[in-house]
Amino acid sequence: MSLTRREIREKALQSLFQLSVNEGLSSQSAMQQALIISNELADEVEIVSVPEYLDILVNGVIENQITIDDEIQKYLENWSMERLAKTDVMIMRIAIFEMLYISEVPAKVALNEALEITKLYSDEKSRKFVNGVLANIVNNIEKKEAE
Repeated sequence: MSLTRREIREKALQSLFQLSVNEGLSSQSAMQQALIISNELADEVEIVSVPEYLDILVNGVIENQITIDDEIQKYLENWSMERLAKTDVMIMRIAIFEMLYISEVPAKVALNEALEITKLYSDEKSRKFVNGVLANIVNNIEKKEAE
């Protein structure tokens, strides 16, 4: 099974969402569940290998969540993380992880990918909110790189 980077980001979102609602789940199990291909006729489940980039995203977000959440919090005016939709938080966490820790992914690409995924999993209001937070982070990163 060959997945595009966007599909991998979507699987990361699904995995992280599962982990947020099921504390007993391991990251490997969450990723596997996001990747499972069901054969309804045979009533069998095919176990597939976890793409390396999916593993990097999911475990990277988990390991760096405090730093990532601090970045989000900087741009929340009169809001707290608890009030945000879980899906939007997960999308932003993935994008910010890529911006801060994956040098091969330009910050603007991570932002655009997050917005495309937000279109699929959230509404227009959420997309604008996610764009506002992530655009501020991109601008901050670009300022630091210019110094």
